[in-house]
Amino acid sequence: MKKRKLGRNGFEISEIGLGCWQLGGDWGEKIDKEKAEEILETAVKHEISFFDTADVYGDGRSEKLIGEFLKKNQADVKVATKFGRKSDIFPDHYSEKALRNCVEDSRKRLGVERIDLLQLHCIPFEELKKEEVFEWLRKLKKEGKIANFGASVESVEEGLFCLEQEGLQSLQIIFNIFRQKPAKELLPKAKEKGVGIIVRLPLASGLLTGKFSKDTSFSDKDHRNFNRDGQAFNVGETFAGLPFEKGVELANELKEICPSTMNPTEMSLRWILDHEEVSTIIPGASSTKHIAGNARVSSLPSLSEDLKDRISRFYNEKVHDHIRGVY
Repeated sequence: MKKRKLGRNGFEISEIGLGCWQLGGDWGEKIDKEKAEEILETAVKHEISFFDTADVYGDGRSEKLIGEFLKKNQADVKVATKFGRKSDIFPDHYSEKALRNCVEDSRKRLGVERIDLLQLHCIPFEELKKEEVFEWLRKLKKEGKIANFGASVESVEEGLFCLEQEGLQSLQIIFNIFRQKPAKELLPKAKEKGVGIIVRLPLASGLLTGKFSKDTSFSDKDHRNFNRDGQAFNVGETFAGLPFEKGVELANELKEICPSTMNPTEMSLRWILDHEEVSTIIPGASSTKHIAGNARVSSLPSLSEDLKDRISRFYNEKVHDHIRGVY
């Protein structure tokens, strides 16, 4: 597993990380403690050294499972968590006291004195623009409660705003073959500012694996069922904002340009890693076999320039106009 720095002055982490929302059991089938430990253990075995979670994943369950695992295994892993989506805070009850209370709770669940990376969790742009929350984060860093802070955002506009905030270490964005807009302006600006890029939803909620058909169904608790048209939160968080049937159609077309030496998942993840501004990718995994496959991508060669050009044209000509939601 190759490593990259999380920003110019940040710590080193694995190119492939682990998204840990599934450990909370909020969406889809609940993962029991034994299976959760197996997932985390497999990640460490494959040299994944970055876990991404949030205080709202299972109302703290994901953080607690990670904390217990790391205490037991003493693994060299950096953990990023998030603040800002609890129901008593979101969308307009942000305060320094609320932030401090959440940080204390996260520290306890993770079993740490200092959080490696605390990220704002897609809080409303109006709150970001007040800039108070960034001052609160700087105070927490100065006090040693957090080592670094960043922001998880929904749009390029929000990301560009956050990049102007003093002390920002990382930016978490949705970026994949079906959602290429950040590559034009946001990624170069992040590089200029020395801010690391964490990529979530690298496979567009599974569409880019090429394994879905238009008849594929999802459980009632799965966001790919209840949020496919943005009924619960930003539609861009599900299938990259594409209508499901159109996404399946496009994923099948994409298979035609996939190299014979790769499968669609590998091509999709490798495409992201071929952007030097990216620090790490955080695909989720509800199965240990997914972790091994994802980790392997770090050792794969870069895509050819010809293939990159074809993927760019594919997006511009066939994908872009179908994306919905804040982007």
